[in-house]
Amino acid sequence: MSNDYILETRDLVKEFKGFVAVNNVNLGVRRGQIHALIGPNGAGKTTVFNLLTKFLIPTHGQILFKGQDITKEKPAQVARRGLVRSFQISATFPNLSVMENVRIALQRSTGVSLHFWRSERILDRLNDKAMAILEEVGLGEFAHITAVELAYGRKRALEIATTLAMNPELMLLDEPTQGMGHEDVDRVTQLIKKVSANRTILMVEHNMNVVSSIADTISVLQRGQVIAEGPYEVVSRDPQVLEAYMGSTDNALEGAHG
Repeated sequence: MSNDYILETRDLVKEFKGFVAVNNVNLGVRRGQIHALIGPNGAGKTTVFNLLTKFLIPTHGQILFKGQDITKEKPAQVARRGLVRSFQISATFPNLSVMENVRIALQRSTGVSLHFWRSERILDRLNDKAMAILEEVGLGEFAHITAVELAYGRKRALEIATTLAMNPELMLLDEPTQGMGHEDVDRVTQLIKKVSANRTILMVEHNMNVVSSIADTISVLQRGQVIAEGPYEVVSRDPQVLEAYMGSTDNALEGAHG
């Protein structure tokens, strides 16, 4: 694959006691794109995500990030490389303020993690950066309220903010709109589109309206294999994809859940 790809997998396999959950998956995530991983229940999406973020070790195959083999690295190592999964660092602290949550993530990224005795000048600098990130995700006005007080959709925005604080080159988002009402889905969808401007995003997502509106490339998994790949207009009409979602019309993907 060319240098256009920030993340690649080569013949990725994961077996669990003889069950093949991921079967020779070859992915190529292009720099600067939003790449979505979709598929029906049990397709292997979560397993692939866990392999990419090093929560699982492959049975066979390779994972490359910016051309470097990261197959055997640990989650913290790949995060330092710039491959960051949202929940790795964004399980928010409910009793801290929105600003303090982002500042903790910033402290990790600057190498002074949890050094609360740092000078006021250092903390002020982090406050400025934290506020800039909060403004980017539309949470500036909520900076000083306690995280537990945020509505659900805004908590997800805070998770994205803390992920951004790690300055990722590749953000991995695991079903970012899961459990949301329509208004929150729209807000978070637009937020993902906005923060993708200078980054690459790989997301597992069950909401086809989200995928169709923002994904540049979609990989469809079924029984641990990629059965189709391309823009939504192409994959939504692929006979294998329609079969996988147990439908036979172009509308088969509407409302399908991953």
